[in-house]
Amino acid sequence: MLVLLPPSEGKASSGRGAPLKPESLSLPGLTAAREAVLGELVELCAGDEDKAREVLGLSEGLRGEVAKNAALLTAGARPAGEIYTGVLYDALGLATLDAAAKRRAARSLLVFSGLWGAVRVTDRIPSYRCSMGVKLPGLGALGAHWRTPMAAVMPEVAGDGLVLDLRSAAYAAAWKPKGEVAGRTASVRVLHAPTRKVVSHFNKATKGRIVRALLSSGVAPAGPAELVEALRDLGYAVEAEAPRKAGAAWSLDVLVDEIH
Repeated sequence: MLVLLPPSEGKASSGRGAPLKPESLSLPGLTAAREAVLGELVELCAGDEDKAREVLGLSEGLRGEVAKNAALLTAGARPAGEIYTGVLYDALGLATLDAAAKRRAARSLLVFSGLWGAVRVTDRIPSYRCSMGVKLPGLGALGAHWRTPMAAVMPEVAGDGLVLDLRSAAYAAAWKPKGEVAGRTASVRVLHAPTRKVVSHFNKATKGRIVRALLSSGVAPAGPAELVEALRDLGYAVEAEAPRKAGAAWSLDVLVDEIH
């Protein structure tokens, strides 16, 4: 099983670890694309601060994020699973998983990123601020920048098992499963059952809990249909729609009664 996650907007501090080594990250086929984004982001943030804030969509209160980005080449690095925080990652609780579940997380979780493309939770990265929706002056829209390198590396990363897609729309734009990979991909929404609407906070929290439950249980669904049964066995109310044509993904709605 491969689980595709969005990053968190907020991030923990970089800490005092050794600086980033781009060549050490997983998915080495993305190295050149990563270095291009990293170089331009550092250059942007080392220059005109107001321009950098405008490009990155940062408020006055987040001015410090510009200086953080300017120092990315020398900042300490920590495992990505420690850098990403926020509602989904709080609910997932990587640090409190048992040893077996942590090993499953290291193998199966892939976090999409405007800066890195995608990283494993064990990859060591510095704290940064750069969403997939950013348009860098020299590279343009990051979603478009990542499509070609992602298309080259992701089919192999996806292997021949289930792909559980929990990304938000901006990050899903960087790679869309195609062909037979799409047929074993399940894209999940979390809906407030009484209103049938997506509510951001509990959407993220429920996705984190779903991933934690799957990792902790050790269940290994072979495909989307088996995932539906596994989630129901774990106590979730799930509505599933199988693809109507070849090359399309399954759509799963997880229904939650309470917002918390």
